[in-house]
Amino acid sequence: MTDKKLVSEDRRKLMRAAAAGAGAAALFGGFGFNPLVAQALAKEAGRSEKPLKAAFSNAGLQATWCAQGKQAAEYWGKLFNVDVTWFDGQLDAVKQRAAIDNMASQKWDFVAMQAFGIGTLTAPVNKMIDAGIPVIDLDTLIAPLDTINVLTFLAPNNEFMGASVTQALVDAINGEGTIVMTQGALGHTGAQGRAKGFHSVVSKFPKIQVLDEQPADWDVTKVARIWETLLTKYPKIDAAYFHNDDMALAASKVMQAKGRTEIKIGGCDAMPPAITAVQAGQMYATVRNPSCRIHGGAIIAGVQAVVGGAKTGTDIPKNIVTDGPVVTKANADGMLWMEGQFLI
Repeated sequence: MTDKKLVSEDRRKLMRAAAAGAGAAALFGGFGFNPLVAQALAKEAGRSEKPLKAAFSNAGLQATWCAQGKQAAEYWGKLFNVDVTWFDGQLDAVKQRAAIDNMASQKWDFVAMQAFGIGTLTAPVNKMIDAGIPVIDLDTLIAPLDTINVLTFLAPNNEFMGASVTQALVDAINGEGTIVMTQGALGHTGAQGRAKGFHSVVSKFPKIQVLDEQPADWDVTKVARIWETLLTKYPKIDAAYFHNDDMALAASKVMQAKGRTEIKIGGCDAMPPAITAVQAGQMYATVRNPSCRIHGGAIIAGVQAVVGGAKTGTDIPKNIVTDGPVVTKANADGMLWMEGQFLI
């Protein structure tokens, strides 16, 4: 029997033992994976024998996507024996830069981060790379990939996300009427891709008029102010696309208060509150930006680099697309379950 076959057989034995010892209900139940089984699977997948120290940052924990990412990183960190220290970006490029400068002054086994804006963190990131620390880029570009030696870039296809939700909204209003796009931070490459996806769809429909495209910078207070003005200015808005769910839900509250519940709302991220809103008919659709897959994947990539010596391009692709699906009533229940297990 070859070594490859022996490894395969060992894995089959592990899965059989896990099923027998924990039972299917414990392994796949709604309260998450059985911890002992999960640890065994993590060990098989390359869990570090010694504790590793990792530093993480994302745009700002005020955003539910970022908060969920922190939970996912910590969850997968425990499975793979990684102690995660968090540096909050606070939805502010200057504050995040100060946090990353602090991060760069310390020693880590690996680091992972989502920049608030492209080009804002390049110097401290290069300092860490030059010191031999593997750096994993999350969701938005720290810098163009051909200019910076990150271990890998884990992100969805943001143009697909923007286009797919916009298409769902356009279909819902039969290809004609008025639509608004409320953008995230303009320096965020994810927001740039979502805007590009939006325009790729609406440009095909001459009977659709785009009323407004101003950014709200992921800020729910700012988006509420913007939509107070928009609802006063425009007596007819058929659809609205938001670059994240937090902004969509904040605007939805303003719409409800003004009795404008006819507006079809689309978001991005497919966070649990938005999925619940889709189920209740308050939002029409959202699309999953898989925070758990991105942040959890960063843990696994970092461990592979430190423990296994995995290299960019040879063992780990420099650009890993992490797309999730459009979420409607038809698949909402399953998406909630997957997120509850930090799987997507």
